[in-house]
Amino acid sequence: MTGSRSFLNPLSLGYLLVVAAVVGWVGVDALFVEHADASLAGVWAFLVTAPASLLFVMLPTGLAWVGIVAGALVNAAVLGAAYRSISGRRPHPTA
Repeated sequence: MTGSRSFLNPLSLGYLLVVAAVVGWVGVDALFVEHADASLAGVWAFLVTAPASLLFVMLPTGLAWVGIVAGALVNAAVLGAAYRSISGRRPHPTA
């Protein structure tokens, strides 16, 4: 139960919202915007989820996008732990 609590705080949820917005923007750019050259919008999805997502960059195309999900979850968990540490909120053990 403590794992889900890492994501249920304002800092983690705000971060995940930013990641979702960036990934949405990348999707719209890829699907609906015509470019004379290649677009580098997809790089932003990896940058907002770095450093964990950068470990997946060298994988084949489909698997590289798994890095964005993994990076977002790892970073949100770290932000959640930092939020609990700074705010002094500790998870209460349940019986």
